[in-house]
Amino acid sequence: MAPRLKLRDISFFERPVQFARPFRFGAITINATPQLFVRVEIEVEGRGVAVGASAELLVPKWFDKRPELSPAQTVDGLRRSLEVARGLYLARTGFLTAFDLHASCIGAQIATCAKKNIPALAAAYGPAEIDKAILDALLRAAETNFFDGMAGNIAGIDARLSPDLKETDIAQFLAGRRPLPRVAIRHTVGLDDTVKGEGGVADARENAGANYFKLKLSGDFAADAARLTRIGKELDTLGRDCKVTLDANEQYADLSALHALTDRLDHDAALRPIASRLLYVEQPMPRDMTRQSPLGSLAAHGFIIDEADDSYDAFPAARALGYCGISSKSCKGLYKSIVNATRAAKWSAGGARFFVTGEDLTCQAGLAVQQDLALGAFIGVTHAERNGHHYVDGFGDTLTAEAQAFAAAHPDLYADAGQGIRLSIHDGDLLTGSLTTTGFATSVHPDWSALAPLEQPKSLQEQLA
Repeated sequence: MAPRLKLRDISFFERPVQFARPFRFGAITINATPQLFVRVEIEVEGRGVAVGASAELLVPKWFDKRPELSPAQTVDGLRRSLEVARGLYLARTGFLTAFDLHASCIGAQIATCAKKNIPALAAAYGPAEIDKAILDALLRAAETNFFDGMAGNIAGIDARLSPDLKETDIAQFLAGRRPLPRVAIRHTVGLDDTVKGEGGVADARENAGANYFKLKLSGDFAADAARLTRIGKELDTLGRDCKVTLDANEQYADLSALHALTDRLDHDAALRPIASRLLYVEQPMPRDMTRQSPLGSLAAHGFIIDEADDSYDAFPAARALGYCGISSKSCKGLYKSIVNATRAAKWSAGGARFFVTGEDLTCQAGLAVQQDLALGAFIGVTHAERNGHHYVDGFGDTLTAEAQAFAAAHPDLYADAGQGIRLSIHDGDLLTGSLTTTGFATSVHPDWSALAPLEQPKSLQEQLA
């Protein structure tokens, strides 16, 4: 029986994050954005009071890419999502399991946010971040770690939000998990990143010995083909068996544009270094176009959804359209990731190929990267986009004492090689051993006194004026 809890408080904080270099994906270039921190206090039935935490970047123009909105307005949408979720969660005053709390709020969260003109993907951000902090507190109260706690279904996850599954499907999946001791990094190459020479794709100081590379696409197939050709030549110089994934971030307008790209990949000899290494293509078309466009013959190339993953039924719907995978991101919801991993395992049991991937640069060093890394290691994600710290230069503007505390508590994950504390990458992999600490993959919480309260969304200020 999963323990029951009652929420006592939810607090939001943020910290400015300056990027060490521009990161361009889709239609935006990011140079700075705030990082969110969530602090919750819960009372666990029979176990007393515990505090939990989570963190994530407030990323502009990813959750909501509508062209009429400025980057700042899309960040405000995430802040509004958090405030709506806080009200819904605190309104549940009785003792519930962690998943009861999530399941009882997610429908109202999506509906309330829709009335405020916040799309479903952004609406899910609020519950996703609160759920992580609640789970951290619950695991601390139970004096257990994330891997053991989730294998025992400490959150009480069931199939009420995924009627295509049986209760036993989820229970068996959780009970059978053995966390990966290592997760390979997938080195991201942004659209403005250097390709050749110093700081380029083949520079070991840049790629940290990665064996997997994630290459951003612009949606202009001619420009993308030319750039991929240059990257392919650089990968050939590495002298090791590298794999690549492609990410369009919704930039290919429709199926005809997608056919143009795949035709070049299939028939252009200059692209063979990419095509021969290609594992899958991520979210090629806009999320709305995705839902109305069966892939047909394109499905053979291996496509996954990411931004189109905005509901519990997104993966079954995508499967029907010809997609074979879906991304796991704790900023979209850790429970949904576990449900989707259960689906992938069940659907693949007969020999088909369905999988969950790790795609997330919102995970900065500290709480965010550790919790998402643990989630991926638990559900079996063998390689993950994991160099968000690289664009932010390690811990960025985090207080030195706080960064040092994380490094001391998790010495297999962080090291200072003379450039400040950064993720420590071992032969292209991150180690997960220290994530078995009590709580959700962290022995350390941020210095709450050094954080500013979450900025009030501009639209709410206008309503209150």
